[in-house]
Amino acid sequence: MGILEVKGVNKRFGGLQALGDVNLSVKENSVHAIIGPNGAGKSTLLNCLVGKLIPDTGSVMFDGQSVLGRAPYEINQMGISRVFQTPEIFGELSVMENMMIPCFAKRDGAFEMNAIGSVLSQKDIIAKAEEMLKDMNMADKRHMNAASLSRGDKRRLEIGMCLSQEPRLLLLDEPTAGMARADTNNTIDLLKQISDERDITIAIIEHDMHVVFSLADRITVLAQGTPLVEDEPQNIRGNPKVREAYLGESG
Repeated sequence: MGILEVKGVNKRFGGLQALGDVNLSVKENSVHAIIGPNGAGKSTLLNCLVGKLIPDTGSVMFDGQSVLGRAPYEINQMGISRVFQTPEIFGELSVMENMMIPCFAKRDGAFEMNAIGSVLSQKDIIAKAEEMLKDMNMADKRHMNAASLSRGDKRRLEIGMCLSQEPRLLLLDEPTAGMARADTNNTIDLLKQISDERDITIAIIEHDMHVVFSLADRITVLAQGTPLVEDEPQNIRGNPKVREAYLGESG
């Protein structure tokens, strides 16, 4: 049984069947990719995982608890963080100020405490933010205005902000969209490092197959809202059903 279990999920929008009997199991401390052509239901499924949509039928369980009917902030408190297609940062603030924001509070909504049980001082918060910037290889950019960062560095900052709250599951919605190849490769390296060094599970929606096959331990392919196949990357590459549905190839 995985840390994230999706069973029998269906979602309709009027006459459109966006998701049809979706089953998905994400193993703890793995990287699980969800791919498929445009309109396959990837974003709809992701929105069901984070409380933005409620399925018509089915269940979504995280570590044995249902996420259905919970507000997005409650799901965040459960240990699920989401990285959006467009980086969600505060452009008018500095890189350091952005990183300090999630360091004020723990994931459960309580104030972060130091070793003797007192609320962290500003000095402690700065130290925590600086440590995360170091981990993200952004310490030299701490005083820069966040709006001036490259797309890749904005994504790196956003991921660091998510990690500051110590999530157990990180959901990434096309994290390399709009990036130059160098930024894409840097993001791949960062996510590999996070997966190797932290006690975290990663689920990723991504169109760039270079990213998917560089990172994923397991891949689920959606087609027309229904899971087509779920397998290890080496078996996905040559699967004729995948080539036909995703790449437009047959035979």
